[in-house]
Amino acid sequence: MYIAGQKEMQQMDHFTIEKLGLPGVVLMENAGARVAEEIVASVPCGNPRILVLAGGGNNGGDGFVIARRLADLGMEVLLCLLVDPERIKGDAKIHFDVYVHRGLPLLFFPKSSLTSIAIELQKADLIVDAMLSTGVAGPLREPFNEIIPMVNAVAAKKPVIAVDIPSGVNSETGRVEGGAVKATKTVTFVFPKKGFFLNEGPQYVGEWKVADISVPPSIVQELGLKMPKLLTESTVKASVPVRPLSGHKGTFGHALMIGGSRQYVGAPIFAAKAALNAGAGLVTLAVPEGIYPLAAAQNPESLFLPLPEENGHFSKKALAELVPKLDQFDAIAIGPGMSRFQGGEEWLRTLIGSLTGQPIVLDADALYLVRNNLALIRQYKGAVLFTPHPGEMARLVGKTVKEVEMERIEVAKSFSEKHHVFLLLKGHRSIIAAPHGEVFVNPLGHDALGKGGSGDVLTGVAASFLAQGAKPIDALVAACFLHAKAGEAQAKKVSHYGVTPSDLIEGVREELNRLFL
Repeated sequence: MYIAGQKEMQQMDHFTIEKLGLPGVVLMENAGARVAEEIVASVPCGNPRILVLAGGGNNGGDGFVIARRLADLGMEVLLCLLVDPERIKGDAKIHFDVYVHRGLPLLFFPKSSLTSIAIELQKADLIVDAMLSTGVAGPLREPFNEIIPMVNAVAAKKPVIAVDIPSGVNSETGRVEGGAVKATKTVTFVFPKKGFFLNEGPQYVGEWKVADISVPPSIVQELGLKMPKLLTESTVKASVPVRPLSGHKGTFGHALMIGGSRQYVGAPIFAAKAALNAGAGLVTLAVPEGIYPLAAAQNPESLFLPLPEENGHFSKKALAELVPKLDQFDAIAIGPGMSRFQGGEEWLRTLIGSLTGQPIVLDADALYLVRNNLALIRQYKGAVLFTPHPGEMARLVGKTVKEVEMERIEVAKSFSEKHHVFLLLKGHRSIIAAPHGEVFVNPLGHDALGKGGSGDVLTGVAASFLAQGAKPIDALVAACFLHAKAGEAQAKKVSHYGVTPSDLIEGVREELNRLFL
């Protein structure tokens, strides 16, 4: 499934109307009908009172159809028009005139006061937000800046259904300037919008559903549009490496985890355990020799490569022991718990320069140590995967965290293409970008993942899939989705507060089992 921005939706609408010959007034009728059907399917028994708040644009036009359709089903509906009727134009005007000619219930604003609207909001059992369309940008204007807070004041007590996108949310960026409707559910058309997954957008969209209004999905290919894709379970299932029943430990690859330090013992252990739980045939854990006894005691399933250390970190002598053994491994993860140390940049440069093309995953402090050596990454013969959180991404691109978060898709895509890396920008609604321009957005994940060690689990799962032969983009897609899905599932068991890296590791194993039952 694709994710659409405002420009793409305009192109698709224009093509459908002008090239396919499906009039806009019909598309509007289809949109309103689908929302009305969703409302009917979701309302409690009885005859609920429904308030439809409508603006004067296409979103308002959808609202006119919704109100008419619900009235035809015998529901108690009131349409509240929030603009001067003279401002209604085009397809929306046709549907408004039909509603008026039918003599259906209508409340005009500003002829009616805000007090009247407040009363109707209190009386309503369900509210339909058809005020502002996907083109909204900038601060709210009157009267929406006053009415939207009134809607939100009652939203906790009754469902609010947003049409296409909650009013006040920018469909392109997800930004909210001056307030937006907090929807219980958003019924959107053709494709989910970028704003559902960026910036503040996820806080306002609620549950969302895509409705078919007769715009064919094939239109994306016909127009040659380059749009992000949404991760789905079917996509992930196709991305996880296939396991032949006749396979053995050699079949499923050997992953190497390089990390750990005196200060961070747990991180490489989490990565190694995650790699095993995600299917790697063998996992070797390369750690400073000082923490080897503790790591081995906690993770007897792994093989170990204790390396010389200095002040609790890998020493130069560690490279002499490690480099000759690198060809044994099918995929390598570098960074979990490695920490920053004097000479670390040169140490990592030497390590990467000694590799012969295996896929590598760089995470945590490996991203810090490589930040000044990105030319080395661009020249690497094999696939390189970066898994930064927003702070690490900001350091890599020389921006602030706020700047990265404001343009997550653009930052990830640009960095991936420039430096030839497969990039997973972590965060609420993680972004995956490939060097050839493909972009994915993960719709899953929440605060349960916000704990130290969570990212190490993700690194281990990605490295495991690489070792099993997955393509780099598939490894990131599958690891990202399963990691987030595991977090959500484990939160239901132990609460959002209590999900630990060990819970996530177990959760990934459970999700793989569920996926392939």
